Amino acid sequence: MTAHVSVPPVVVIPETAPFSAEQRAWLSGFLAAAVAPELFGGVTLPAGTAAAAASVVLASNDEAPWHDPAMLIDERMKLADARPLAPRLMAAMAQQDCGQCGYNCADYANALFEKKEERLNLCAPGGKETARMLKALAEEIGAAKIDAAPSTPAIAAPAAAPGSSRETAMEAVFIGRRRLNAEASAKDTWHVDFDLSGSNLDYTVGDSFGVFPRNELGLVDQIIAMLGASHVTELRGRTLREVLRDDVSLGVAPDSLFELITFITGGKLREKARAFAHGEDPDGDAAHLDVLGVLQKFNGVRPHPEAFVDALEPMQPRLYSISSSPKAAPGKLSLSVDAVRYVVGKRKRVGVASTWLADRAGPGDKVRVYVQKAHNFALPANAATPVVMIGPGTGVAPFRAFLQERQAIKAPGKNWLFFGHQRMTTDFFYRDELDALRDAGVLTRLSLAWSRDGEAKFYVQDRMREVGAALWQWMAEGAHIYICGDAKRMAKDVEAAFVDIVAQHGARTTQEAIAYIAGLKKTARYQADVY
Repeated sequence: MTAHVSVPPVVVIPETAPFSAEQRAWLSGFLAAAVAPELFGGVTLPAGTAAAAASVVLASNDEAPWHDPAMLIDERMKLADARPLAPRLMAAMAQQDCGQCGYNCADYANALFEKKEERLNLCAPGGKETARMLKALAEEIGAAKIDAAPSTPAIAAPAAAPGSSRETAMEAVFIGRRRLNAEASAKDTWHVDFDLSGSNLDYTVGDSFGVFPRNELGLVDQIIAMLGASHVTELRGRTLREVLRDDVSLGVAPDSLFELITFITGGKLREKARAFAHGEDPDGDAAHLDVLGVLQKFNGVRPHPEAFVDALEPMQPRLYSISSSPKAAPGKLSLSVDAVRYVVGKRKRVGVASTWLADRAGPGDKVRVYVQKAHNFALPANAATPVVMIGPGTGVAPFRAFLQERQAIKAPGKNWLFFGHQRMTTDFFYRDELDALRDAGVLTRLSLAWSRDGEAKFYVQDRMREVGAALWQWMAEGAHIYICGDAKRMAKDVEAAFVDIVAQHGARTTQEAIAYIAGLKKTARYQADVY
């Protein structure tokens, strides 16, 4: 039987401190969590626990039925319910292996479990719901690690190369932008160019580009006004305005901001803030509350600027699929970016990175960036292999890069692109380039789908079914398949279309067709970059 280590409780906040019992308890828990690694790091576990260590189960993509970017967190956690702690941590992730956190999902979960990573808020796609779930699961980590005994000391990983991760971001120069939609379009999409010549950054097609944006100054100034503070208040060695512009997220309000409000207010306001901090929704608007929205809701509550900034989440980088090939444009890098704009109540809201790239960044501006190497999203090693690419909307971005690359290396393999959007006259991105590639014989086939040009909506998966016999022939010839775009609907619909095509034209049952597609995924012949 494995012995358990008993560690006496640590009283951090003395009873004589000028706090209520509830405030002392919260602060004690907060500080205890911060110093827990030091407290437990020196504990020597009893002999005989090595066998328990051998039974530790870490997260892995191989046995992860929840590893699906289209699956909601409640469904993922239900699938992982009976699993050990590390796989449950993985199930809490948004399951895209996007690399935005600096890991893939399984590695991030394992790093948390093994206490090699303390940050619980790195999963940007998962947002607040993932952070909350990780916080709840993190309470089990200490007990699980003590029961299992310490693992073998890890070998230190080599230092990340400059510009290869969010921690080693470098500077690139913003060159400029051009709109990809015609004026009458309902969409607002931009082609953006960067100069990498002074940064020594390199990339390959299929990689993503991490960009650290800046918050809109109009929003920053409204927040400073709500705080009753001065723009030039010194904070972290800079002005409050600069810190709010560059360092912190002003989007979805974190629980820690509501927790701060509970300490500086009272009565019904405190009760309401406490409810929000615990994940409740007393006013029915929790899902839409950003930082300014919280200050407006608790109007008159004015946190000290330093405490306010400390309660916010750090600014997270945004990842974009690279839409250029370094062989076609040495020293440059391009992105294809949808500008996010919407209205909540009477307030206009915007995507911080997308509108910064579309509106506010200026030619010559230096931008903190890095290259996120692709996870299993790359052209086939054999240049003669046929390639099928499905990328509606900005999903066309990596395939513009693929086609540039295939042209630059004179790849003999055939290339087939499926592209779609709302209307042909306003939303046909890179039309002239694609026509030129087709005329040059690089783009063998171009299949288009416009969802708003006819009486009925028509999507890329509908076009795929129309040409299913030809698609099956390409697949039978060994074509590699690539999908880029929306994970929740498009990617699922496209995969369903492939299953139908394999069943109909490959003379298989539905279950056999599903297994066929699964086999393509295992052999890297079916790859997806979805978000």
